[in-house]
Amino acid sequence: MNKAHLTLGKLGEDLATEHLKSVGYQIITRNYKATLGEIDIIARDGETLVFVEVKTKHSNSFGRPEEMVTKNKQSKLKNLVKDFLSKNNHQGPIRIDVVAVNVNNPRNRAALKHFDDLVDF
Repeated sequence: MNKAHLTLGKLGEDLATEHLKSVGYQIITRNYKATLGEIDIIARDGETLVFVEVKTKHSNSFGRPEEMVTKNKQSKLKNLVKDFLSKNNHQGPIRIDVVAVNVNNPRNRAALKHFDDLVDF
């Protein structure tokens, strides 16, 4: 990955984190790494443990950010969630959300959409 891609991704994750906090989520961790990959944000929404995939793009030229969460990506996310749950003791409800961030440069104005429970688990 190139530096611009990593910077854009971090910007999107930062904006998503601030959004989640502003609507009452408690951030547990960011960038949870496992053998299979990474979960961008793990948060708590009341009693629900929420695994958040953040997709950030500069434009919708090749589709909206949320459309980048393909069936293959969803399957990978589910396996990452199973990995996390096998290593941590959580008995309550869980869900997988997607936060789509579209950053319109050069002003870095962002449009953010939060999709609750976008990935069936």
